[in-house]
Amino acid sequence: MVAGAASGRESMRERAPVTVTHALGSYPVYVEPGALARLGALAARHLPDRRLAVIADATVAELFGPKFPDGEVFAFPAGERAKTRETWAQLTDALLTRGFGRDSGIVAVGGGVTGDLAGFVAATYLRGVPYVQVPTTLLAMLDASVGGKTGVDTPQGKNLIGAFHPPAAVLADPETLQSLPERDYRSGLAEAVKHGVIADRAYFAWIAGEADALARRDPEVLVALVRRSVEIKAQVVSDDEREAGRRAVLNAGHTVAHALEHVSDYTIPHGEAVALGLVAESALAERLGIAPAGTRARVVEILTALGLPVRLASPLPTARVLDAMAADKKNRRARPRFALPSDIGAMHPGEGWTVAAPETAVLESLREIFP
Repeated sequence: MVAGAASGRESMRERAPVTVTHALGSYPVYVEPGALARLGALAARHLPDRRLAVIADATVAELFGPKFPDGEVFAFPAGERAKTRETWAQLTDALLTRGFGRDSGIVAVGGGVTGDLAGFVAATYLRGVPYVQVPTTLLAMLDASVGGKTGVDTPQGKNLIGAFHPPAAVLADPETLQSLPERDYRSGLAEAVKHGVIADRAYFAWIAGEADALARRDPEVLVALVRRSVEIKAQVVSDDEREAGRRAVLNAGHTVAHALEHVSDYTIPHGEAVALGLVAESALAERLGIAPAGTRARVVEILTALGLPVRLASPLPTARVLDAMAADKKNRRARPRFALPSDIGAMHPGEGWTVAAPETAVLESLREIFP
């Protein structure tokens, strides 16, 4: 059994939502199979008497459009490359042109790109309007939709422009995951592994034990996976809403991951980059004497069982990867900092839950994932 969640075989259809608290209140995260069918009612409950703008990428708009709540749909091209200030400007300009006022509300339907982008629109439009997150990918359900981080990418790096803007509610319907392409689905599993690494050794072991069921997309196991990951993230972000301290642990694997995404021009999906980042950063933790020997091997084993990469398919310029890490948001004085495990299920407190590392150790750890 997963600590804090039902076993992989227990239905969670009737369970109460997970609550995320923040400085101004709280919001529910519904994890319910089939809940997308009542999106209209949930939007009316959490965005009452508001003129709704539904923001989705073109693929999601075509796939789930019939289930959207009443309102105007604003679509944009799918993919990380669309998560830019230019797309943000186009969406906000379109809202202004169509006369949306402070009585409006935004419904973000899609993956992490949509949640980040639409959330940033909500955070900044007329100095802020409420919104509801409706994640339709595993990556977004497990991680991106919870916590109130919004933002866009820039030529210098990922998510460097953004705002903290908690949603009014999050609606995660695991049934939508059945339609995900295989690569996208497996990419999402990397964030679940990360949650096990940072906070829950039993959850890490449970994921490994359910690898076959997860590969089959067993509905009840998926509900258990999504809910436990949401519980872990909710606890972390509720304790540290604006990443002033422990919330930095959620960046485990991400210093390397964001650099790989940026240097590859986002041809490496986020989840695969996180998997590679977890391998490199767990190796770094061992090299620095922070984590015990064998930590990297355990991470490699579970990622391999889940069908995730543990080495790059083709090499990237090492110097460019190092330069990209120098632009990471956690950095101080342009020195890369890493959120590193002290063991499976625990993180090293470091200085603000991150540590600096000598470039030689970083290079040696990157060699773990370079072909």
